[in-house]
Formats: sequence, structure tokens, C-alpha cells
Amino acid sequence: MSTDPRNLTAPLRSTVTIRERCNNILRAVEEGRSRHFTLNRAQLDEVARRVEHVTRQNYPELRIPYHSRWRHFEAGGVGRKAELDAHLAGRHHAAQARARIDLTLVSVLLDAGAGPQWSYAEAESGQTFSRSEGLGVASFRAFMQGQFSSDAGDRYRVDAAALRRIDAATLAQMFQVRSDNPLVGLDGRVALLQRLGQTMRTQPEVFGADGRPGGLFDALTHHGQSHRLAAPRVLQALLDHLSPIWLTGSELQGMPLGDCWPHPLAGGTGITAGWVPFHKLSQWLTYSLLEPFEWAGTTLTDIDGLTGLPEYRNGGLLLDARVIVPKDTTFASRSYTAADEAIVEWRALTVALIDELAPLVRERLNKSADEMPLACILEGGTWAAGREIAKSLREGGAPPLKIESDGTVF
Repeated sequence: MSTDPRNLTAPLRSTVTIRERCNNILRAVEEGRSRHFTLNRAQLDEVARRVEHVTRQNYPELRIPYHSRWRHFEAGGVGRKAELDAHLAGRHHAAQARARIDLTLVSVLLDAGAGPQWSYAEAESGQTFSRSEGLGVASFRAFMQGQFSSDAGDRYRVDAAALRRIDAATLAQMFQVRSDNPLVGLDGRVALLQRLGQTMRTQPEVFGADGRPGGLFDALTHHGQSHRLAAPRVLQALLDHLSPIWLTGSELQGMPLGDCWPHPLAGGTGITAGWVPFHKLSQWLTYSLLEPFEWAGTTLTDIDGLTGLPEYRNGGLLLDARVIVPKDTTFASRSYTAADEAIVEWRALTVALIDELAPLVRERLNKSADEMPLACILEGGTWAAGREIAKSLREGGAPPLKIESDGTVF
């Protein structure tokens, strides 16, 4: 048997394991073995009603796109994709796919929580955006200006050399960060981009000699020859090839695990027992990459092989709707880290309960799983409902809990 740590920890890079460990924790909470939460399943129908309402509001014809970074590029009703497409016109479809994947990957990595005080004023539209939309628009504009390219002849790309040059001052300028416009986790984002550049540079067989994220298109479609691709395979490639960029502090036998955390109720067997993988940003990235692959002619399969995203909006919806009920009455007033047992548990419950919520939402919307995969329920959807209920309960729509972030997990 191989003793390669990568092989030993491989189960933690599987969505099957994510669901298994999250459901183990769900059952333990149901059995009263949790120190942190109880469940009120009676509220799930009310949550489904909320999600149905906001979905019909946002998409009256129920033509729901994937939950994706590309939705943020549409913020303010501006057709930014069309703007990019105009610049990419005339390129081979594979070259266009590489450029869109470049943009998607770097933008998603910059998408961790911005904090309530930050915003971005877009000169091109005259509009100001905050939170995820602001981060999306800011990173789109930086991409269009060639800030992530070291090739003066091609602004519309991301490469290792440019990423490794980015420092805090450069990123602050891109994102309009000032003393009166602070961005949470600026240094963490810089370090993440630099590690991305370094990691791609050391894998030319995947990312090419220039170290471009778009190399994933060639690796996963055999240079455009394969026209079917399972969505979990995209996630697997991201975790296999980019895992060194996630320095969360979680390690097992010297292997960085990324967004994986120990929990006493996680279960499992072997060396990975007791660990709960989430890979939230990697899965958000996978969802966001689905369209660039589809636009290049690739058919995506097994989209529901991916899981719900355990973050502020999906998990916040379940807290605010009192499906997940804290035992500690001071829970909402305290500050946590991603490693805290209560946060790991809340995120695990979010993944498991989103799976239970999905069929309830489909039934209300009269849609099948094929017509409305989880990627569309999240977009329609649970994320928007989480934001809506937060706005109704707290000034500024802040989440129902506080997590200290370095910009690389949430």
C-alpha cells in the first residue's frame, strides 16, 4: 500500500466524503450529541417557501442560471460578458475558453468576504457595488486592464509571472482600498494570488509554460477533443493541482488539506477519520467554471455531484430561519475562526440540510432535478434568500454570526 500522503488524504478531496461526514454530524445533532446546536426541521418547509418566493422574484420565467461568479459580472444590469466577448472575438473557441477560465479563477479566489465597510465605484457604469458583486466587478475591471497579465500584447489573460508580482499596494489600488474603504483580508488575498502563481509555474504540464489557469481547459477536455465532462472532475482537478495555495493551517502528515477541519462527530475510517472536508471556495470556483466550459462546447454531467456551499448566506439562511438552533444564547455575539468546532458543525449541517431542502424547492417550482440542479437552486435560490432574510433582521444585512477571515476560506 502506498504511503504517499497525497494518496492517504485523497478521500478528503471527494464530494462523496463531504456528504458522508456532513451527514454523520447531522445524525449526531439529531441524536442530541452536539454541544452546539439542535435542529428544528419543521422550519424547512418555511425555508423552501422563502426560496421559492425569491426564486420567482428573481427569475419569473424560472430560467435559472448556475450559481456562478458570472452572475456578479452582471451586477447593475451591465453586460460585462459581452464586453469581454467583443475583445475575444476572432480567437479560437479554446483560446476564448482559456481567457474566461483565467478570469473566473482569479476572480473567485478574490471573492472571500469583503466586510461591511468596503465598496467599489465602477467608472465605466457610474455605479457602486459592495460585497461579492463589488469584488466581482473590481476583479473584472482589473482583468480587463491587464493587471493579471505579464504579456503586453495580450491583456485578457492571467499568468504566473504577473500573479507573483502582485503585492498589497497593487491589490489595494485595484480594489480602491483606503483608510475609509477597508477590505477585509487584503494581505491574505495577496498571498493567495502569489501562491497561485507559484503553484502553476511548477506544473507546466497542466498550466503551460506561462502558468495560466486556462490550461485546465486543455487538461480536462484533451485540448477540446472531449465534449463531455463530469462536474466533480473539475473540482478534483482543482484540488489535485491547486491544493498548495490553501494554507488554512489544516494539515495531516505534512499535507496541507485546505478547507478541511476536525470535528469529534465526523466519523469515518482510516487516517482521515474525524476530518470534515468542505472546499467551499474550490466548489464555488467549480460552479463558476461550468459556463466557460459549456460556452466552449463541453457538456457538463453530474452537476449535483457537487454540494451546497457552506458559507454566510446558505448557512445564515438556516440559522436565521431557526432550522439550525444554537444552544448558546450568546452564539451570535461571539467571534469565531473557521477552525472552531461550532463553525465546522454549522457548515456541516448547512451542506446536509441544503440537500434536504433541494427537493422541497423543486416540488414547489414543479421542476425535476435535471431541470433544476443544485447549482440553480443555490442561485435562485438559497443564497439570495439568505441575503434577504439577513437584511430583514439586521441593519446592513450582516450575517448572523461573526467569523474572523484571512480572505481564503469565506
